[in-house]
Amino acid sequence: MTAQTAQNDPYLIISSDCHAGLPTEQYRPYLDSGFHRDFDDFLGQRDARREEMTRLGVRNEAFAAKWFQDNEEGLRGGWDTARRLKELDGDGVAAEVVFPDADAVDSRTAAPFGVGLGLSGDQDPRLGMAGAQAHNRWLAEFVARNPERHCGVALLPVTGDVEKVVAEIHRAKESGLGALMIPSMWVDRAPYHDRRYDPVWAAAAETRMPVVTHSGAAPRHEYGDHLGIYVSEVTWWPARPLWFLLWSGVFERHPGLRFGVAESGCWWLPNQLWFMDRLYLGAHGGKKLSPFAELKRPPSEYLDRQVFICATNTKRRELAQRYEIGVDNILWGSDFPHPEGTWPDTRAWLKRTFHDIPVTETRRILGLAAAEVFGFDTAELAPLARRIGPTPEELGQPDDQGAVEASWARSREVGRHWLTGHDFPVLGVSP
Repeated sequence: MTAQTAQNDPYLIISSDCHAGLPTEQYRPYLDSGFHRDFDDFLGQRDARREEMTRLGVRNEAFAAKWFQDNEEGLRGGWDTARRLKELDGDGVAAEVVFPDADAVDSRTAAPFGVGLGLSGDQDPRLGMAGAQAHNRWLAEFVARNPERHCGVALLPVTGDVEKVVAEIHRAKESGLGALMIPSMWVDRAPYHDRRYDPVWAAAAETRMPVVTHSGAAPRHEYGDHLGIYVSEVTWWPARPLWFLLWSGVFERHPGLRFGVAESGCWWLPNQLWFMDRLYLGAHGGKKLSPFAELKRPPSEYLDRQVFICATNTKRRELAQRYEIGVDNILWGSDFPHPEGTWPDTRAWLKRTFHDIPVTETRRILGLAAAEVFGFDTAELAPLARRIGPTPEELGQPDDQGAVEASWARSREVGRHWLTGHDFPVLGVSP
């Protein structure tokens, strides 16, 4: 359902990337009793994991101590519903997509057996599914308290037994969860172009649960103590499944499947999309290659039909490329309650970032596109948005929006210039 919106109405903001998780030891009641001994072993290793992350330079203890001290009350919103709603309201966020919390950098709220943001294809399938189900059970209870404001993302260890994976999709849907997070890395298991996963994609499409990867997992054992290597690659791993699914025809075979990449930015997509489209359309550099028989249309058409990017903390440079990416394909996120996100200063951040972006496009990026992907009822959220959402005036957007819209007309027309053979730059905002 949708609500009619006047030009100067407050924004209905939906964060496509937020996080929640219990303090780890509190997951015990949600875990099948047969795994309690394994869970005790996992809890006993927490200090060692934290020390290892500090030694490798992944965890900055001084920063972490100050962050937790300065935001102690607000951080309780990671699992306390009342506190969470207070923090969301303060940021002007009417609704959110709720991913698990971190596993390694802050293990205070790690899901059992490291299956949160560190969910990986090489985890013990038995422990992986047990830990995922424990988190999913808790999350279903958590979002059920205010279902209109939360879309819970179920953890899905997709590289395990296919029948069990499909069963968990249906169980998660019936419990009230609305999306599925799969590992960004399959490691030594079957890659996502393998047809063994087709029942999983079919079940996700049938239940209308978008499938999402999220940054976090990476082959850290390769990096040593060189943190720069890790941060240079960490956004590549969750993006990689996109071209595995696309070129192997998964989107063609399952047109109802929606797939997204979260907290990996969208700066990498315009050139990647340009490269893939030109290959498919027969650019000179791809003529020696075999036909791409699994596809019936250019990659950009699959992107517009089935792919979205949860572009957390979207940057000015990325907004300058929005017509190449597609305005409706960019879903903003606050990353609450993580320190690399915009909380607790989201309103100021939005003003700095969106002050000269047309209002109609801002509404799509900040909420309406996410509502369509994740199934939020905008009519139900509208009264809340009118109460807590920032207005275009508060974001410093100009009064004469007609003139602003007109000034971007040429940029929209030539957004994907490679499809028309034009090789000229896209107009955009300054970085």
